[in-house]
Amino acid sequence: MNNLASDGPDSGRNAVLALSTTAFTLLFAVWLMLGVLGVPIREELGLSKIQFTWLAAIAVLSGSIFRTPFGILTDRLGGRTLLTLLLLASAVPCYLFSRATTYTEMLVCTFLFGIAGNSFSVGIAWTAAWFSRDRQGFALGTFGAGNVGASITKLLGPGLIAVIPVHGVLGGTFPGGWRFIPVLYSAFLVLMAAAVWFLSPAHDKRPASGRSLKSMLEPLKEVRVWRFGLYYVVVFGAYVAFSLWLPSYYKSVYRLSLSTSALLTALFIFPASLLRPLGGWLSDRLGARPVTYGVFAGMLLACLPLAAPDGTFGFKVGLPAFVALVEVLGIGMGLGKASVYKYIPEYFPTDVGVVGGLVGTLGALGGFFLPLGFGYLEALTAQPRSCFWLMLALIAWSFLWLHLVVTSMKRQQVGVASPGSVLT
Repeated sequence: MNNLASDGPDSGRNAVLALSTTAFTLLFAVWLMLGVLGVPIREELGLSKIQFTWLAAIAVLSGSIFRTPFGILTDRLGGRTLLTLLLLASAVPCYLFSRATTYTEMLVCTFLFGIAGNSFSVGIAWTAAWFSRDRQGFALGTFGAGNVGASITKLLGPGLIAVIPVHGVLGGTFPGGWRFIPVLYSAFLVLMAAAVWFLSPAHDKRPASGRSLKSMLEPLKEVRVWRFGLYYVVVFGAYVAFSLWLPSYYKSVYRLSLSTSALLTALFIFPASLLRPLGGWLSDRLGARPVTYGVFAGMLLACLPLAAPDGTFGFKVGLPAFVALVEVLGIGMGLGKASVYKYIPEYFPTDVGVVGGLVGTLGALGGFFLPLGFGYLEALTAQPRSCFWLMLALIAWSFLWLHLVVTSMKRQQVGVASPGSVLT
């Protein structure tokens, strides 16, 4: 990777980082906008809990399943081209969503604008190609902070929904209520596409140019790639799931207004996004493994009281305690998203696109399946906290696997043969 990443003053890497991060922030906002918009849509259409869950989850699915192909194409064709096309391709269904009137129409539009979620594998590969390995942790962490886009709709959506008249503005040219948000986003997507194309270096980097598809897919045979994917489910898939789930959770469990529920969800999103550069910086200096180890330990401790019945640990998890514990989860996710991705250029320096694409796919699929799991578990048990039962099991599984890897490596370092070495 070092021979691909120029660090000269005129290399254009800072422009690439700024544009990819800004575009990713916007695309991430579009991808997860139903976390807030889903609440008035559910009321307007009279959707059931399961229908509401599927509407939010279908966008996550679309933004998950194409990440590996997008990563491969980015390494072969360049991030400038792919990101520009993705921005434009997301703008059309985003606008059409504002005109949808039935549940079926909304599902179709949601699946189509959900492709915005694939921007992660495009941006991560594009950014990695422009930075040397010793700076990739911080650069990828900075790019990944674009996850904060999930908070944009949470912060601005309720206010705009309340301010814009239901009948729209300019004679209905711009629809009112929740429908104004996707129209606004579609305009921003087009403007951002122009910025990426005209402001980024025309001489793009294509680290996989000339390589066969078979050679690019070779790393996917390694167990560690799939292990990294499991880790990413914990720190990213769960982040996506809770970004979508928490507004409804606060509203139904604590009887809060939509604006307050959205604000408290944004407080979770901020550390889960903005601490990613810090996680990258720590991973550059301490290594990805120690940071990930600490993240899983902290998340496990925070999740225990959230999953346990009230009184188990001597106190009831009221609203202040709940918000604080969810913040700890968010902090762990923010640091962990960077530390997990720090592994990838270390182990696969010439295959960041395909490996990062698969890891991102697995993590994002977690963001698809977890909300569904939350919804069905709650329907089955009538326990809203059941979402944290699933989360606790997932963290414990990942933590145990990582611990086995660390133990195996320590044994190898002292010369003791261990069959567990295959886990590394």
